[in-house]
Amino acid sequence: MNLFEKEAFVTKAAEEFENQPAEAVLRLAVEKFPSLTLACSFGAEDVVLVDMLQKINPNVDIFYLDTNVHFPETYETRDRLEQHYGTKFVQVLPKLTLEEQAEKFGDELWKSDANQCCNIRKVDPLTDILKNYDAWITGIRRDQAPTRANAKKVEYDVKFGLIKFNPLANWTSEDVWNYIRENNVIYNPLHDRNYPSIGCTHCTRQVAEGEDPRAGRWANTEKTECGLHK
Repeated sequence: MNLFEKEAFVTKAAEEFENQPAEAVLRLAVEKFPSLTLACSFGAEDVVLVDMLQKINPNVDIFYLDTNVHFPETYETRDRLEQHYGTKFVQVLPKLTLEEQAEKFGDELWKSDANQCCNIRKVDPLTDILKNYDAWITGIRRDQAPTRANAKKVEYDVKFGLIKFNPLANWTSEDVWNYIRENNVIYNPLHDRNYPSIGCTHCTRQVAEGEDPRAGRWANTEKTECGLHK
């Protein structure tokens, strides 16, 4: 597809699939784009999409950005999912090790410049992996953050130059957990310990009762996104 064709597809599909179930959006992605991938962080939304995709087409690539500083529970969730579905997730690593990053930018870059740390360990690796595909699937939901409130189920991702599918865009957190319970989906046990949104160990904390679900990400800073979606 050229850019005009992509934009025409997105406009039509976004309207047509707005009220369709998430599985229908995934089937559309699988049917239209052989070069397709799912970005998985092993959070609640993403394990839902892993389960759905395994039932629709288990051959679609699923990758994760391995920042080298995920919680042990996150890596354990990855391993359990791989064993359960008999699949292997694509590991995407930053160009710099933690030691190389510290040598170049100083220790604990996530404290001195969280944006740069996210760029090195997430955004740049994502940019590299997405060059191999024509479309990608994400687990973002509109009610997660103001920056995601206008997300469509099918979009043209200007930043990465490809089609972006957000099958769960209109889901609530309750919808996500209903699916997990009804389908016995493996999930990160940190969710049961007041971690509704799970990132790297240094930039994620537990969320207190009454706080915004994403309050535990980059706490005490103005940062709300790692840069993957905006």
